[in-house]
Amino acid sequence: MFLVGLTGGIASGKSSVIQVFQQLGCAVIDVDIIARHVVQPGYPAHRRIVEAFGTEVLLENGDINRKVLGDLIFNQPDRRQLLNAITHPEIQKEMMKETFKYFLRGYRYVILDIPLLFETKKLLKYMKHTVVVYCDRDTQLVRLMRRNSLNREEAEARINAQLPLTDKARMARHVLDNSGEWSITKRQVILLHAELERSLEYLPLRLGVLTCLAGIASLLYLLTRYFLLYP
Repeated sequence: MFLVGLTGGIASGKSSVIQVFQQLGCAVIDVDIIARHVVQPGYPAHRRIVEAFGTEVLLENGDINRKVLGDLIFNQPDRRQLLNAITHPEIQKEMMKETFKYFLRGYRYVILDIPLLFETKKLLKYMKHTVVVYCDRDTQLVRLMRRNSLNREEAEARINAQLPLTDKARMARHVLDNSGEWSITKRQVILLHAELERSLEYLPLRLGVLTCLAGIASLLYLLTRYFLLYP
């Protein structure tokens, strides 16, 4: 099985594309959901965040106050790096657990929905394929203004706060252009799914694991025979 990193930008249509992949029966892991999960009370990352940043980052119910924590690390690279050092290993462990579950169920590939795939680059090394849901800036601006009831200046400020979609498109292996009619975008998603399903890139890992399991089974069989013959 191989991993497919999928990203986009604000109002580019990534969520709609994800829904199509899910309708096609694809396995999808939302890394944002995992990131929120690993900092819940009782988890190691939660304890280490409180130790590093103090109890002022907690809500009354013990959950992490994401806004307060975000304000603390804003424009402070050293504190941001500290937070990343706490959370990223836990996120990667949970991501691998989820991925392994899909591997056992026979999926050929798993899509990881990663909003900051190219910004942080932390997970890029694990991705066999990268996909960007793209739309031109004018379309993105109009959609964002309509969706969030923003004026032009507010919408432009939000778009400018992100890495431009043109830059992401240059770095991605696959680009799904969502600038036009949705039916055209949906067809692109279906074609990409078919291409990934036809890929044989999942075979080396699966064959390696099966070979390993077969070796373990053979060893257990030989040990069982030995102890039965020589009690």
